[in-house]
Amino acid sequence: MESFQQAFDLLISLDKELLQIIGVTLRMSFFSTTISCLLGLPLGALIGTRSFRGKSFLKKLIHTLMGLPPVVAGLFVYVLFTHYGPFGSLNLLFTVKVMVIAQVILITPIVIGLSSSFIEGTSKPVIDTARGLGLSKAKTVGLCLSEGRSSLLSVVLSAFGRSIAEVGAVSIVGGNIQWKTRVMTTAIMLETNKGKFSFALALGIILLLIGFAVNALASFIVKEPADD
Repeated sequence: MESFQQAFDLLISLDKELLQIIGVTLRMSFFSTTISCLLGLPLGALIGTRSFRGKSFLKKLIHTLMGLPPVVAGLFVYVLFTHYGPFGSLNLLFTVKVMVIAQVILITPIVIGLSSSFIEGTSKPVIDTARGLGLSKAKTVGLCLSEGRSSLLSVVLSAFGRSIAEVGAVSIVGGNIQWKTRVMTTAIMLETNKGKFSFALALGIILLLIGFAVNALASFIVKEPADD
């Protein structure tokens, strides 16, 4: 109980390190989710609305990448950006920017897979309408995205939830450096190992609240059309 009391004291007092960690986490998650969705949603819509040779293999590949272990993605990015790697001269290792890159590699296949599955299952009437109107392929994809925006927004929120809860990849490429690249998940792991349960609990409470808010919003968005 004492640890819980200390955790709430940290939250109420707006501890500077606590706020800094939360800020880095939200910044990393926002940019990684935004980039992943800018890449993944159009590709998912394209795959979902088109029939082409190799589509079955591509979908299997995407589903495989959706389950990519975070530590593998982190190791891959680390090798690319380490001093002896092909992008070592950029000096991005152990920065928030390279953490975003690792997150994008993890999240983009999830966005592509979820959005393509949704659009493939619901896009036939939209595609028929687009063909009747004589719309181009690009405009057809845009129309599918527009018509399915409510469910696709739930995909975006799911991607954000995946990003903010990730620990393996960001720990490898970010280094969990205090006041620089430490995020909530890596801080919770570190503080727990150090026996500082109050700080870890405070971060855990914030992480749970954010996760709950994201999931609640996603559920509300999905149910809203049915209620109408």
